[in-house]
Amino acid sequence: MSFYSRYRISKPSASRIPAEEAPAAFARCRRRTFWAVTAVYALYYVCRMVLGVVRQPLIDGGFFTVTEIGVIGMSFYIVYAFGKFVNGFLADYCNIRRFMALGIGLSAAVNIILGLLGIVSGGASVLLTLSFTVLWGLNGWLQSMGSPPGVIGITRWFPKNDRGVPYSIFSSTPYVGRFLTMVGIGFLVGAAGWQWGFVVAGAVGLLASVLALCFIQDTPESAGLPSVQEWYSEEPEKKEPTRSLQLGVLKHPGLWVIAFSSAFTYIAQHAVSDWGVLFLQKAKDFSLEQAAQTVGLSELFGVVGTVSAGFLSDKLFKGDRCIPVIIAGVLSTGALAVFLFTGGGTFLNMLWISIFSVAIGIIFCIVAGLMALDFVPRRAVGAAMGLVGISSYLAAGAQSLLSGFLLGASSASSAAVDGAAAGLDFTSAAIFWTISCALASILPVFGWKFLKK
Repeated sequence: MSFYSRYRISKPSASRIPAEEAPAAFARCRRRTFWAVTAVYALYYVCRMVLGVVRQPLIDGGFFTVTEIGVIGMSFYIVYAFGKFVNGFLADYCNIRRFMALGIGLSAAVNIILGLLGIVSGGASVLLTLSFTVLWGLNGWLQSMGSPPGVIGITRWFPKNDRGVPYSIFSSTPYVGRFLTMVGIGFLVGAAGWQWGFVVAGAVGLLASVLALCFIQDTPESAGLPSVQEWYSEEPEKKEPTRSLQLGVLKHPGLWVIAFSSAFTYIAQHAVSDWGVLFLQKAKDFSLEQAAQTVGLSELFGVVGTVSAGFLSDKLFKGDRCIPVIIAGVLSTGALAVFLFTGGGTFLNMLWISIFSVAIGIIFCIVAGLMALDFVPRRAVGAAMGLVGISSYLAAGAQSLLSGFLLGASSASSAAVDGAAAGLDFTSAAIFWTISCALASILPVFGWKFLKK
């Protein structure tokens, strides 16, 4: 079997399930596929969030400077951004089961290699820095193979008027993955060292690859069932080539509004995920375990935000996407500002960052997902997610680089003024993160007229 035939979208099954058995079979296959793509994508995040946990051990151990950490993080996001764009287009044509399993399996291998490099290395070196930058960048490409097939799986199995809840649940998976990483890997790193954080994350990724192969069903037709359009008597989509639908989506001004808004959402969201543990350690004197648990537990509240987003916009606000975005924008910006610019102990910091997680989760789900799905044809969903993805992760990469530069520059300036080595100064970075959070909700509200076209 050639590579192309192995990974292209499945052909309809030669045999059809009898009509009397079809309802139970459709429900069973859809349920297994949905929960599988959701679980697997959550575990994708374990293989991408390790760097956010081990930043202090890497810096304090003398392996990398804070600026080098920023460059390594940027390599992931920049490559991920272009990978999300390319893989979004490819996934529209692909077997999502095999595509998703391949990405997480290879990402797991990269994580294991990084851990082994840490074990055999004697300390800081140009070769170690270069290896981490290249391999973490490669991990970015492999990680970009996770979201597009997951979203496409939802569109292949759910009708247009019944996507809000499943998409909201799927959108919560990043928070679950971050929680597992911050708490589980954070505890492991504190006990055994940063190297084992990468190794164990890789083992989790291998498990996810097996889950994808065992439980995801590519399309209803490949299982001997009618298509989702036929099953729910939907109006047939335009009989246009997939490429034409993809190009049409890219020309829609509303998608560009969503793309820019999502970019600022990712700056704020990934700033907390990437630097939150280090911020609590350096700015508020938390231990590694205490900081990781605070950030990790707050991520669970992001699940509340994303899961409730579909209900809030579809039911409570009768399809109005703007009102929940405005409310969430005020809450997320205010909570982030209080978290970054005030003191307090574990409880208060967890409270503010949890409110931020709930609110930014609502914005993330509605702006980067539901708004786009409102007008994107089913066969061009991957392309739409690709455009949103490339803008979001280019912004996240710029955030990683700029945050590292701001931290390095402001800390060096403080050291020069004090005449001694100073701790990290987060003031400039915190201002940058807070402004980005505010813009994330402002843009889609003012650009709503383009989204309604």
